[in-house]
Amino acid sequence: MSPVSNARAFSGIQPTADSLHLGNYLGALRQWIELQADYEAIYSVVDLHALTVSPDPEDIRSRVRATAAQFIAAGVDPTKSVLFVQSQVPQHAQLTWLLNCITGFGEAGRMTQFKDKSAKLGDQGVTVGLFDYPVLMAADILLYDADVVPVGEDQRQHLELSRVLAGRLNSRFGEGTAVVPKPHIVKSTARIMDLQEPTAKMSKTGHASGIIELLDEPKVIAKRIKSAVTDSGSEISWEPESKPGIANLLSIYSALSGQPIEQIVAQYEGKMYGHLKVDLADLTVESLRPIREQTLDLLDDPAQLDRILAQGAEKAGAIAQGVYARISRRFGIGQPPPGKRHQAEGGQ
Repeated sequence: MSPVSNARAFSGIQPTADSLHLGNYLGALRQWIELQADYEAIYSVVDLHALTVSPDPEDIRSRVRATAAQFIAAGVDPTKSVLFVQSQVPQHAQLTWLLNCITGFGEAGRMTQFKDKSAKLGDQGVTVGLFDYPVLMAADILLYDADVVPVGEDQRQHLELSRVLAGRLNSRFGEGTAVVPKPHIVKSTARIMDLQEPTAKMSKTGHASGIIELLDEPKVIAKRIKSAVTDSGSEISWEPESKPGIANLLSIYSALSGQPIEQIVAQYEGKMYGHLKVDLADLTVESLRPIREQTLDLLDDPAQLDRILAQGAEKAGAIAQGVYARISRRFGIGQPPPGKRHQAEGGQ
């Protein structure tokens, strides 16, 4: 691993579905791939986070492998980045408890995603794990002294909590206790919306026919693009407020082709929505075909995939163990620093 700088980047995605979707790929994975060139990159399948939705144990085991395989197929290189499964590094849970002890109850309760999800689930459906999710996310980040964290706008508030807690550690225990991470939000990154409800972000909890999954068969991808909701009128133009359906298709086209949206609009001047959909269906199928094929190849050899993840966990664990030891000593638990050990043990 030979990053251009000594700065470190960390991010993770939950294994809550059998396949990642187009929004994950364009909004997150492509950023990860680019960061590999300039940062010491650490990427995780964050399976502990996925437990907040009470998955079937066999489902989560298979989804962990499938998610890791898609990371690799999309371009995350285990020889350049550390790729591992969160639960295989126990310091994530250990550091979460320490951070719980410096996080205010009201502070955690103000997290927008928790308020939204708890409103839907009701008191009986809300777990402490769901409430504590942002603190675990902070532990994920601070455990690796991450300098930057590639996040979408919907995770900015959670990252801000990580920054607040890092600052609180440094204020209470001295500078150098924790690295204060910075968000890495690429303004030009496409925000991919649901194909059936283009005012809502593409999500695993959205419309089944509104999502393009990386492991979908080509004919399924083509059908979903061609049946995407469009807007009144027939002119292909960039008007996100009044034409969110066409704007979403143009965003996907631009992200996959690398063409500016203005150029695509000019290309389809005088053409109908159907022309754009047919071409976008072909572009999406061909763009995702190699990811799907390589993922399936990787899943055909689970032993090799497990070896890659075990090697990644070993590398991640070596970093996590040192950072956790530093922070836990500041709290007064664990072994004291070498210079103070003799005195702590009663020596002169």
